[in-house]
Amino acid sequence: MNKTELLKKLSAAEFALWDLHLYLDTHPGDLAAVGLYNKYHKKYMMLREEYESACGKLSPRNAQGVEWLKDPWPWEKGWCDC
Repeated sequence: MNKTELLKKLSAAEFALWDLHLYLDTHPGDLAAVGLYNKYHKKYMMLREEYESACGKLSPRNAQGVEWLKDPWPWEKGWCDC
């Protein structure tokens, strides 16, 4: 899977997480929704790990110390198929 495809799948999983989070704010007793949230959380974490191992960290929050400062900068990498 290339970088663009990974980002699309990651974004879709993150959107589903936020949507379910908002739903669970008003329906905390819906166990089916809780299960679905957990499923998408697991999928999101798996996709994020796959992306970061192939293409680098998504944000400086997830980088270790000076790792984020090493060359090349994220925007200097170009649109490669990682």
